[in-house]
Amino acid sequence: MKTLQIAVGIIRNPQNQIFITQRAADAHMANKWEFPGGKIESGETPEQALVRELQEEVGITPFGATLFDKLEYQFPDRHITLWFWLVESWEGEPWGKEGQPGNWVELKASDADKFPPANAPVISRLTGNL
Repeated sequence: MKTLQIAVGIIRNPQNQIFITQRAADAHMANKWEFPGGKIESGETPEQALVRELQEEVGITPFGATLFDKLEYQFPDRHITLWFWLVESWEGEPWGKEGQPGNWVELKASDADKFPPANAPVISRLTGNL
């Protein structure tokens, strides 16, 4: 069984909007919306992976990310650990650098079903905190 460690950025602007991107049609959890991020590589800390992934995926360099949550999730074919980082200051303007759709959204609790199931507890916390 695959075991993955994933760094995830919750990019929140001063208007309390969150930047989300859409997963590719051929990816695991295809076409679901997600917070940008990706696999933590060997030798990287979760925060180093976050910086690298956000530069690669959405073209920003985060400053001072804060760990928001760490969750374990079991899929039939993989076990993932998600490190969710709250990013409220960065350099650049986020966009879908890899060709993926990206949007600023007002996150609502009802949006959880548009995301992979592992995101539901974080969306619940975020919508309670916004």
